[in-house]
Amino acid sequence: EVLMLGAKVLTSRFSVRARPWLGLLVGGSLLSSAYLITRSSSEAEEDKPVRRAIPSREQTLASLRVKEYDLLVIGGGASGTGVAVDAATRGLSVAMIERDDFASGTSSRSTKLVHGGVRYLENAFKHLDYGQYKLVKEALYERYNYLNLAPHLTNLMPIMIPLYKWWQVPYYWAGVKAYDFVAGKRKLAPSYVLSKRKALEEFPMLRDKELKGAVVYYDGQTNDSRMNVLLAVTACEYGADVLNHTEAIALLKDSDGKLCGAIVRDRLTNEEFAIKAKGVVNATGPFADRIRRMDDHNVANIIVPSSGVHVILPDYFSPKTMGLLDPSTSDGRVIFLLPWEGCTIAGTTDTPVDVTDRPLPLEHEIEFILKEVKGYLSADISVQRGDVLSSWSGIRPLVKDINSKDTKKLSRTHVIEVSESNLLTLAGGKWTIYRKMAEDLVDRAVRVLSLKPQRSHSITEKVKVVGGEGYSSTLFIKLVQQYGLDTEIARHLVKSYGDRAFIVASLEQKYKDKNAKKFDDGRLDAKQISPLLPYIEGEIRYSCRYEFACKLVDVMANRTRIAFLNAREANYVLPFVADIMAQEMGWDEATKNREIDEARKFLDIMGLSVNAAPPLIPYRDLFTKLDTTHDGIVSRQELRDAFKASEIGKYSADDIEAAVETVMGKNAEISFSEFMDFLQDTENRKIFDSLNVDDVDRSGGGL
Repeated sequence: EVLMLGAKVLTSRFSVRARPWLGLLVGGSLLSSAYLITRSSSEAEEDKPVRRAIPSREQTLASLRVKEYDLLVIGGGASGTGVAVDAATRGLSVAMIERDDFASGTSSRSTKLVHGGVRYLENAFKHLDYGQYKLVKEALYERYNYLNLAPHLTNLMPIMIPLYKWWQVPYYWAGVKAYDFVAGKRKLAPSYVLSKRKALEEFPMLRDKELKGAVVYYDGQTNDSRMNVLLAVTACEYGADVLNHTEAIALLKDSDGKLCGAIVRDRLTNEEFAIKAKGVVNATGPFADRIRRMDDHNVANIIVPSSGVHVILPDYFSPKTMGLLDPSTSDGRVIFLLPWEGCTIAGTTDTPVDVTDRPLPLEHEIEFILKEVKGYLSADISVQRGDVLSSWSGIRPLVKDINSKDTKKLSRTHVIEVSESNLLTLAGGKWTIYRKMAEDLVDRAVRVLSLKPQRSHSITEKVKVVGGEGYSSTLFIKLVQQYGLDTEIARHLVKSYGDRAFIVASLEQKYKDKNAKKFDDGRLDAKQISPLLPYIEGEIRYSCRYEFACKLVDVMANRTRIAFLNAREANYVLPFVADIMAQEMGWDEATKNREIDEARKFLDIMGLSVNAAPPLIPYRDLFTKLDTTHDGIVSRQELRDAFKASEIGKYSADDIEAAVETVMGKNAEISFSEFMDFLQDTENRKIFDSLNVDDVDRSGGGL
C-alpha cells in the first residue's frame, strides 16, 4: 500500500492521459523491487546457519565414532577453533579435537592485545617493505572484526608512548597518525599528543624526569582464553562436534595414500577410536611439526619456537584505562604495561626455546621485564620481585617461509601447507587475524578436497561469538535489577559471558548457600570464589555445563582467569572450586584430590612454589578469626576483643584503642579487601605480630 501511494503521488504531477501508463510503470517497478527485496531477505533468513544446544561429552563421543566428516581439525587453540567456526557456518560437517584443553597453550598466554602492529608499520616505512605494510593493513582490518564479533570480551585500549627526547615528538606523532591512516574507516579512535603535564595526569606512575610529552594511540584488548573457549562453543552450536582432552595418535590414509581420518585417544578414559574425515587440518600451533611427522616421518620442521614471558603485577602499577608501550628496550625489544582484569600485565620477551607442553618462565626473563618496567616508572615507585602475582611463558609458533628459497627466512604472516596426502597445516599468524587465517584455510580445503559447502564463501565477518549477540555496554544494569548482584560482579559477568551472564546468575541463585548472608531488600549475595577477585560459584557450574570444562585446571586457567591473575590465591581456592566441580562432574574424593594435585603442579608453571609460605593465607585466616559474626566484615568491637585476648591486652585500654584506631581509621567496620589494603604497608602488619601472623616482605602479596 505504501508503494502504491508513492506511485500515486509521483503520477499526480503528470497529465491525465499519461498518468495511467506512468503509474503502471512506476508502481510495477516498485512492486518488483519490493518482491526482490522481500525474496532476498527471506532467502538470507533461510540461509542463516542453524544453531543447536550443546551436546554432552558422551553424545559427542558417540557422534565422532560413527560419522564421516568433511573436516577433522586437530588443535583447539585460536587457529583450530577459528577453522571450526568458519567451516561449520559454511555448512560443512566438522570434528575438532584438542589434546589438552581449549586455550591451554599459546592462545591463553598472549599480551591480550588485538592489534595491527604499530612496530611492523614503522619497519615497513623504514625499509620500504610493502609486505609488512600489507600485513599491518590486514591486521587492522581484522582488529575491527575481532572487536565487533566479540564485544563482550574486548575493549578499546589507549596506549601511551612516553617521549623523553624532543625529536621523538614529531617522529612518533607521525607514526601513530600513519597507523590511523592505514586503518582508514576501521580506525578505533584518533591518536593524539599529550603535554608533559597531561601525560602525568593520565599516567601518574610515569617517570617525569626529562619527560617531554607523550603520544597515545588505540588498539584493542581481549580476554584471550575466554575468546578461545567461546569460539569452540560457537562452532559447536553451529554443528561442529568438538572435544577437548582428546589427542590424535595416528593419521589414517586410504589406498591412494590420501588422509581419511585419525586414530584418537580420549585422555580422560584412555579409550582409542577412529574419526573418519575427507580432510584433516593441522592447527596445533607450536606442535604443528609433530602432526606433520605423523603424516611424513622425513618432513623438515617449519616451526621456529620462541618464548614470550609475561608477568602480572598489582593494579596500582598502571591506570585503569591507559596502557604503556616502551618501543625500544635496552636490548631492542618492546615491552607493554597494560591494565587487564583488575591487575597489570607486563611483557613480553622473545627467546628461542624448545617446544614443550608446559613451558616455564625463566627467572632472568622475569627480572628483565621488571627492570624495564621500573625504568619507565617514577623513582619513588619500587618494583620488586615480590610484586609478581603470577608469571607465565607462551611458545610463539614462528614459521619458516615455505615459499622462500631461503630456508632460514621466517614468514611474517600465516602459512598454509598442503602435503602430498592432503594434510592441511595452518601455522604462524597471530590472535588478531585468527578469522582471516581460518577463512583462508577453509577456502583452500574446499578447493583441494573438492568439498561441497552449503555456502560458497565465509560468513564469519557477521557471526558473533556466543554471548555477543545480545550484549550492550549497559547490559549489566539489567543483571543488577533482575538478580540484585553487586555492580562490579555484574559488570564482570557481562564482560565475560555477554548475554549468557543471566544463565550464570540463575545458577548462582539456584545453588546459593542456604546458610549464606541474606539481605532484606532481596539482593543476591553472590558467593565469590575469592574476596580478591570477582569470580562467583555460578561460573564454575556454568563452565562445566556449557563450556566443556572437564578438569580443575580448565576452570582455574581458561574459564576463569584466577591462575593467571594470582597464582597464590588460585592455590588457596583450589579446594573450594574442586568441591563445586565434584558436584557437577560426579567426582569421588580420590578423583577430587587428584585434580587438586594436578592443578597445583600447573600453578608451579604460573610462577608458584607451593612449598613457600603463601603471604595471603595467614592474613585471610586471621580475618576469618577476627570476623566472629561471620558476616564478611570486622567491626571495631571484634578487633578490640581480639587485641584484648592477645599480648596487647597487657597494655592499657588507651593503647588498644589506639591500635584499633590505626587499623580502622574513621570506619566502623572493615572488609577483607580493605583489610588487605591496610596490610600492604609492612609497618601496619607489625600491629598484628601479637596475633601470631608471620610477616612477609612483599609489597604486593606476590610471589
